[in-house]
Amino acid sequence: MLLRLHGHEVATAHTGPDALAAARSLRPDAVFLSILLHGMTGYEVARQLRAELNEKLVLIAMTGFAREEDRQLALAAGFDYHLVKPADPNVVLALLHAGLTTQS
Repeated sequence: MLLRLHGHEVATAHTGPDALAAARSLRPDAVFLSILLHGMTGYEVARQLRAELNEKLVLIAMTGFAREEDRQLALAAGFDYHLVKPADPNVVLALLHAGLTTQS
């Protein structure tokens, strides 16, 4: 809802395989992923998206996993950012804008 209110198009997927299919079809500029997804983890989805889609894709992990080790795993999987839920809406928008600006 936050992203829609700020003029972004939003699509939702509830499983890892569905997220991959949606990203392949829609070719988004940014993807917010949970780490815990049915069918495959957010880490696996991130790795595949990095391998298959353009490098300009901004990947943001939105997770309850808050340890430094979790952040490092997310970055190693290809995420640009690691946000811990509940994420501050202003931080979400700022990171999205910064990621899209630097990726352009």
